[in-house]
Amino acid sequence: MAAALVAAFPFATRAQPAARAYRLGMLRPTSRTALDMSTAIPLALRDLGYVEGQNLMVDYRYAEGHLDRLPRLAWELVALKPDVIVAVGSGAVKAAKDATTTIPVVMYGNFDPVQLGLVKSLARPGANITGVLIAPHGTLAAKKLELLKEAVPRATRMALLIPDDPNFRTQTAEVQQAATSLGIDLVVVQVRAGNFEEAFARLTAARVGALFVGATTFFMQDRKPIIDLAARHRLPAIYEWPEQVIDGGLMSYGGNLSEMYRRIANYIDRIIKGAKPAEMPVEQPAKLQLVINLTTAKALGLDLPQSLLARADEVIQ
Repeated sequence: MAAALVAAFPFATRAQPAARAYRLGMLRPTSRTALDMSTAIPLALRDLGYVEGQNLMVDYRYAEGHLDRLPRLAWELVALKPDVIVAVGSGAVKAAKDATTTIPVVMYGNFDPVQLGLVKSLARPGANITGVLIAPHGTLAAKKLELLKEAVPRATRMALLIPDDPNFRTQTAEVQQAATSLGIDLVVVQVRAGNFEEAFARLTAARVGALFVGATTFFMQDRKPIIDLAARHRLPAIYEWPEQVIDGGLMSYGGNLSEMYRRIANYIDRIIKGAKPAEMPVEQPAKLQLVINLTTAKALGLDLPQSLLARADEVIQ
C-alpha cells in the first residue's frame, strides 16, 4: 500500500514548501560605486542566511546626487512592497518616511534623527523607522576639529568642505560652534555640482592651514579626488572613515564601516523575523577609531605630536 502511494505521488515524500524570498529596498542619494554599502550589506546578509538572487531580492534606487529625486525614488520602492527599506542620509530617510508609515525603514547616516523629527526618541523610535547612526552623539564634529587642531597647532584658519546638500546644516553648525570654542577662523566651502577642483581653488585662495572634510556619503564615494587635491595643495585634512586614510588621507575619526554594515544587516534580519522598528532602539557606535597615515604626514612635512600618535588606534606607516 505504501509503495502504491509513493508510486502515485512520486514527489510526496520529497516536496518541501518553497522558501520565501524577502525583498529589500535601498534608497541612496549618491550613485552606485563598485565597492560600497550596496555591495557590502547584501554580503553581510549572506552571513545571516539571505542570498541575493535566491531568498533575497534587492531593489536599488540612487538619486545620483540629485536630492530632489529622492521622494519619487522612495515612492517607487514602496510600490514594490519590500519587507524593509534601507535609507542612507537624512534626505533619503525623510523621503521614505513621507512615502510609507507601514514598511519598516532602517536608516543610516550622520545626523540627529530626533532633532529632525524622524523618530520620537533613540530608545523608542515610535513608528516604522529605526536604524544605525555613525556617531554616538551629534556628528563628532567638535572632536574631529579638536584632533585636527592638535595635529596642526599653528593653523588658526581652517576650511570645512561641505556637499551641496541642504540636510548638511546640522553638521556645519556643529563645526562652526567647535571652531569658535577653539579660536579657529573657519571658512566654509561648498562643492558645487561635484566640482572639487573649483572648491579647492576657493579654499586655497582663503589661505587655510588645514581642512575638515565633512562626513557625508558623497565625500566617501568621491574620496580619491579629495585626497589627491588635499595632497596637491599640501593641506592636512581629517576625514570620517579609515578607508579615506588608507587611501592617502592624513587622519580620520569615527566608526568602523564593516561593523556598521553588519549592524544594518542585523537590524534587517531582526525586522524580517518579526521585530517592530518602533521598539528597536536606534543604535549608536560603541567604539570610535582614530587612524593616522604617517606617510601622508611626512609628505606634508608634519611632525605629529607623540601624544596624538599614542592615542591612535591604527598608524599607517
